[in-house]
Amino acid sequence: MIDNRLTRLLGVQYPIVQAPMGWIARAQLASAVSNAGGLGIIETSSGRLDEVRAEVIKMRGLTDKPFGVNIAQAFVRDPDIVQFVIDQGVKFVTTSAGDPRKYCEALKSAGLTVFHVVPSLSAALKAIDAGVDGLVVEGGEGGGFKNPRDVALMVLLPLIASKTDLPIIAAGGMLDGRTMAAAFALGAEGIQMGTRMVSSAESPVHQNWKDAIVNAAETDTVFLNRFGPGPALRALRTNKTTEMEINPPEAGAMPEMARALDLYFGGDMEASIALSGQVAGRIDSVRPVADIIRDTVEEFHACCAEMGKRYGANSGTV
Repeated sequence: MIDNRLTRLLGVQYPIVQAPMGWIARAQLASAVSNAGGLGIIETSSGRLDEVRAEVIKMRGLTDKPFGVNIAQAFVRDPDIVQFVIDQGVKFVTTSAGDPRKYCEALKSAGLTVFHVVPSLSAALKAIDAGVDGLVVEGGEGGGFKNPRDVALMVLLPLIASKTDLPIIAAGGMLDGRTMAAAFALGAEGIQMGTRMVSSAESPVHQNWKDAIVNAAETDTVFLNRFGPGPALRALRTNKTTEMEINPPEAGAMPEMARALDLYFGGDMEASIALSGQVAGRIDSVRPVADIIRDTVEEFHACCAEMGKRYGANSGTV
């Protein structure tokens, strides 16, 4: 077990959180993460709350370990979303894509732990002022919906960590023990994995998407919709997304998500947009979640020990 504020808050063995990807972050994947000692998250960004409720029920049958729910404010219009989450009996919530003040007080009043996802220092300060329990600091190299003024995690994480003592989960480029050790050195106490989990054995997405991640180079993502309309996003490079990068559509990228399920579960990689981070360039195989988490933790400890041995105060190295 890694003992720090985050594992104590979440009640988990390892401070490794699975990202709340729409339609993907459901019971099949989230239970595998929780059973492996991390924290699985159930999404709401699909907007299909009846399905989400059913997935939470499935989770109860697949794991007795803690898990959380994400409230993606830009995509969930149900005014009763707070009560919906409370009714699911979870104790940990991440809020994202919106004002942290909107739900924080109500969730915390119900006894839930609340982290807010932030892509900038100003967003982090706003979340801190709202009273959140912690932050998910998300670098621009990560996949999915992004701040149009993207900042790499290497810059963003230590900047925000220098302004707060709240526990931080680092997101963007997180893949293994080395990236976890780097995130901890920069001020995080946990990491969030997105693209690595999309390409895991338990991920429900079509094999074509997993294969595309495995075969991607580090340059094989595109940053779309920087100037709107709608949110910016990072996705895998395909014929469709390359054309959108060169000739941004007037309506923005979001209309292309209408056929997301044809890509996600039908395997048509040109039907929509495959949201993925730059870390796809470092993923070379589809692996079970339990192996990913086990190897990440082992490599994290080995990396920290080696760095201490090589560069510690008594190492003789200058």
